Amino acid sequence: MTTSSGGGAAGSGRDETPQERADRLWSEMLQEVRVCQTGAQILFGFLLSVAFTPRFASLPDFDKHLYTATVVLGAVATGALVAPVAFHRFLAGHGMKPELIHVAGRLIATGLVTLALTISAALLLLLRTATSGAPVAWILSGAVLLWFTTAWLILPQVVLRRTAARRRRRTQG
Repeated sequence: MTTSSGGGAAGSGRDETPQERADRLWSEMLQEVRVCQTGAQILFGFLLSVAFTPRFASLPDFDKHLYTATVVLGAVATGALVAPVAFHRFLAGHGMKPELIHVAGRLIATGLVTLALTISAALLLLLRTATSGAPVAWILSGAVLLWFTTAWLILPQVVLRRTAARRRRRTQG
């Protein structure tokens, strides 16, 4: 049984039941998050080791505070990106996959935002150390954060709006 005649679920152009659609979306979501999870976990692991290096004790207080904030952001990013697995484990078999997909999508979005902040903060810490705190560290880290914002948030919205406008023109004309 499809959710719309000839068009599949919600006009997706697919001939699938709501359950098939939920299964497909969940599978796609897991594939997407696997990449982010691995990167976040590796980055977090490296961040944890920094405090145990001999040079850490000689860092200025600002850099130690920046490091602490970076580690916390890394923990939040890792937790948010791993959370969909925990949700699935607890909700599997309860017929709640559409709800799971909705919540997991929000958790992944949170994970991506905090991952971008973690990477930018880690870059700032590294560049401040490498350049003895030169302003270029702030400029480059800000540019990287702007790049993430553009590539991960703004560009998808632009593509979505353009596609929606193109579809509206086709249906009206």
